[in-house]
Amino acid sequence: MLFVFRLGAQIPVPGIDKAAMEQLFTGNGVLGFLDMFAGGALRRFSIFSLGVAPYINASIVMQLAAVIFPALQRMQKEGPQGQKKMTQYTRYGAIFFAFVQAFGMTMWLSRAGVLAATGLAFVVAVITAVAGSVAVMWLGEEMTDHGLGNGISLLIFSGIVARLFPAVIQTFSMVSSGELNVVTLVLALVVMVAVLAGAVLLEEGQRRLPVQYAKRVVGNRVYGGQSSFIPLRVNMGGVMPIIFASSLLIFPSTLLRFFNGDVAARLANAFAPGSWLYTVLYVILIVFFGFFYTAMVFNPTDIADNMKKNGGFILGIRPGKPTSDYIEKVASRVTFVGSLFLVVVALIPDLLTNLFGITSFYFGGTSVLIVVGVALEIVQQVNSQLLMRNYEGVLKRAKGGRGLLRF
Repeated sequence: MLFVFRLGAQIPVPGIDKAAMEQLFTGNGVLGFLDMFAGGALRRFSIFSLGVAPYINASIVMQLAAVIFPALQRMQKEGPQGQKKMTQYTRYGAIFFAFVQAFGMTMWLSRAGVLAATGLAFVVAVITAVAGSVAVMWLGEEMTDHGLGNGISLLIFSGIVARLFPAVIQTFSMVSSGELNVVTLVLALVVMVAVLAGAVLLEEGQRRLPVQYAKRVVGNRVYGGQSSFIPLRVNMGGVMPIIFASSLLIFPSTLLRFFNGDVAARLANAFAPGSWLYTVLYVILIVFFGFFYTAMVFNPTDIADNMKKNGGFILGIRPGKPTSDYIEKVASRVTFVGSLFLVVVALIPDLLTNLFGITSFYFGGTSVLIVVGVALEIVQQVNSQLLMRNYEGVLKRAKGGRGLLRF
């Protein structure tokens, strides 16, 4: 699936002027940021140029709508059937966003003289981009169902990693030509290693709540009495707050560039990555989606009820609602600290990259967090698969042993 995705990213839409497209992308931070999510496909305006952006935008809308509308909330709680309906609605929303983005992008490129598409050729270009977006969505869902990790995250991951090798070559060519100082490059590499370590620490960090289980006497046996803990992850949302915040912020800037005029250009620059307005909104949205995702994946009431049923309690806290309130309070504090740490890791690379003047490749906090988060998720799933295979071998051997004993 990754091979198909990378292959489709190399096939351009008919009528595109490659030289003019490269010149259009030079120095344009918004297009470069969008191209990161498309894995370089947008720079060529390939059949997969829209990438996963329409699907991500539709997912944001559906998950926010599920919080607002009770009918969607009930649908989410209906189990596999409800999730299937939500997925279907998300697909329809992705197709709608794909049509809007493809129409606007094609019109903008036609006005810029990059795409020679008028009449039927214009319609063909729009339909090709929409069909490519639907194909990417299908690839991601198939990878999620039959592969390792989240398919959409893996597609973004592959797009970022695919740009790494050319960027390294370009950076070393700048060093050899004298455009980049060796000392500056070494300092930048040190910062990169520190940011990677911080991203790993953020993904793996936990706040453990100690839980004690009361002893129970059943017949002649004593059960319970052991101690355990509730692991509260510092970053429960993973890379999704970063992806959602980036996708949501890049949408108004992209739409504004479809219009002519000085007012639209100024507003587009105000929402562009690197501006103070973009940075402030980026911080706010990361914190918001951090709490939003924590509320979606973590339910303190269910945890407190399960603890009460099994005779578990937190020392100094009464079972039931007091335990639920205490867990929610601790989780909120941990999420707030984790969101701030997420903001720091996301913004520091951009600031230091501008400070060192290394513009040959995009080493942003967004890309670093996505790569680290997806890589750790893949490692965890591989380990779980290996553990399951080992258990299957033990069970087979145990079953064979019982058969010999019976014989």
